[in-house]
Amino acid sequence: MFFLGRRLLASRRTAAGLLGTAIVAINLLSSPAGTGACNASQPPATGTDGKAARSVYDFTATDIDGKAVDLSKYRGHVLIIVNVASNCGYTDGHYKEFNELYREYAETKGLRILAFPCDQFGGQEPGTNAEIKQFAEGRGVKFDMFAKVYVNGDEAHPLWQFLKQRQGGTLVDAIKWNFTKFLVDKNGQPVGRYGPTTSPLEMRAELEKYFNQ
Repeated sequence: MFFLGRRLLASRRTAAGLLGTAIVAINLLSSPAGTGACNASQPPATGTDGKAARSVYDFTATDIDGKAVDLSKYRGHVLIIVNVASNCGYTDGHYKEFNELYREYAETKGLRILAFPCDQFGGQEPGTNAEIKQFAEGRGVKFDMFAKVYVNGDEAHPLWQFLKQRQGGTLVDAIKWNFTKFLVDKNGQPVGRYGPTTSPLEMRAELEKYFNQ
């Protein structure tokens, strides 16, 4: 009975996440800003040097402790870049599976996971960077956590503008919910985009493909 209850709860959380994704997509399509995002040609994302970015290595981001990180440090690594939230129905499963992938592939294959907290979807990441760091540490996270960012809108971090331009989404390119994952190859090129309903472990075959290139 307990197991059945947990399964029902998980199903409800997944359904809530799907509903939230649909609502975000509808809002984007029905708003002037969303329609503009669909119809207007967006200028190329610019890197730290002010020039049009050619790879994720052209960006700098702030880590969870407030330190600037030149993303060229990840050169030669396969990356998963993801927007995370602490209070989402997908949180427990994704953190657990990211930890599993990181344990399996960080040392042997050089996998790096870059997690960017974002509070744009249902207000599900309301905490400070310090609180988010404590939350992640409580779940045994060893991969790289970054400071809270916007992933949509005029204030979106340039890295996320670049990711969306290189790997567009369904209906609109905007990020639609928490735990949207981008796969980046060893040359810093985004090569895949996966929504929250795709679990990290379901990315294993694609990861293996790019590890071997």
